[in-house]
Amino acid sequence: MKVLVEGPITGGTRGRPFAATMLDVEKLGYEEEEYLLSGTATGFHDVDNSFSRRDGLWTVEPAEQSGYCTRLIVYRPKDPTVFNGSVVLLWNNVTVGHDLFEADSLELFENGSALACLTIQKAGIEGLPPRKQGLSQWDPDRYGALSIASDDYSYDIFTQAARTLGPNRDTPIDPMGGLPVKHVIAQGASQSASRLATYINAIQPVEKVLDGFILSIYFGQAAPIEAFDAVINLDTSGDKISDNLLLGRNLIRDDLGIPIFIVNSELEAMACYNVRQPDTKTFRYWESAGTSHSSRQGREKRALLFERDQIVGRTIEPGVNEIPMSLLYDAVFHHMQQWVAQGIEPPIQPKIEFNGNPPEIIRDDYGIAVGGIRLPQVDVPLATNSAVPLSADIIALLGGSCFAFDAEKIKSLYGDRASFIARFEAAAENAIRNGVLRPRDLPELVAEAELNWPLLEHR
Repeated sequence: MKVLVEGPITGGTRGRPFAATMLDVEKLGYEEEEYLLSGTATGFHDVDNSFSRRDGLWTVEPAEQSGYCTRLIVYRPKDPTVFNGSVVLLWNNVTVGHDLFEADSLELFENGSALACLTIQKAGIEGLPPRKQGLSQWDPDRYGALSIASDDYSYDIFTQAARTLGPNRDTPIDPMGGLPVKHVIAQGASQSASRLATYINAIQPVEKVLDGFILSIYFGQAAPIEAFDAVINLDTSGDKISDNLLLGRNLIRDDLGIPIFIVNSELEAMACYNVRQPDTKTFRYWESAGTSHSSRQGREKRALLFERDQIVGRTIEPGVNEIPMSLLYDAVFHHMQQWVAQGIEPPIQPKIEFNGNPPEIIRDDYGIAVGGIRLPQVDVPLATNSAVPLSADIIALLGGSCFAFDAEKIKSLYGDRASFIARFEAAAENAIRNGVLRPRDLPELVAEAELNWPLLEHR
């Protein structure tokens, strides 16, 4: 289908894009532009109940069509010689009732990638009850023309957007500003990862328009192909979906010949345990011990964005997990670029260890998960960080927990602050060697560790 591109758009009541990056893109040598994409999208039907198959080898056929109009924020290098040839196309998440996406990866901006953030689901435009904070409410002058009739059309809209950014794009207005694109890489987190899983299993075999996929904090359940806009609403879900959430159901098909990368916290590792897949030349699966779906640091960063954009968010509960996944995502972006551009496979990482029936994570004497990727906060801990929730509701489930060690335990482990910092820095350097952190992360991590040292007499 032909896509109409309009823009870059400006104006509106707010005079800027919703949920844009908090980074200084000008300083990073990038430019930010927002476009409208419109056209006709096709929905799909499952063929012969293929979605019931655990192996992910699914088949669909075209269904109804509908017109759409949506928005796309693009970040691209100003200097064409800096561009590495790859565009990361984000499937914006809408679980919080509005567009939510990570547009602050220093790895993407410093390695020369372009980033495109696509509003692709109805809730991103119309919001979810009771708050209704979608684009059309946030700035009706700028976004009033946007419309997606149903999430059933999201898969085809994603295909059309990928073609509009890719090497064979052909539109009078070019969102990539003439840059020579070689690869389009799809990325989605949480609910968006479940939709990308469906795209991989059912749409990519036919369209073959993406060159790689990154699924972050993925629960092992692909979304329906005919969703009828059934989005998880964190404001109305309560605790009723907790058990279902932690039950992986399907594999990711392995016959596409393109890189697929899944990176999970301890929480999604529990959900994916029964659908774990072996690492291959085109598949990587990482699990990070001691982490959870969200962290205190991630929620604090999000709160700053919400304050800037005047969005009503949730209060940050005390005691949630304090090991963010964001630095792991940067490592994944680094490896994915090498994978698609040079054929260099990412390192295989150990998996979190489970036992029992039903399986449970094996934990050490400090309550920390055994196995998996070992970030320095896990290998040299001042607290028990885990995906064990503080209560039964869905928000607590996603936040995990952090229980600080007492002074006696800290003294017995490290003696003094200098010894702790030396061991922490060595663990961070080991994580860099293992390929799960980037060298730029070391100063920030060590500085945070210094601030976290709790024994005042040793400061």
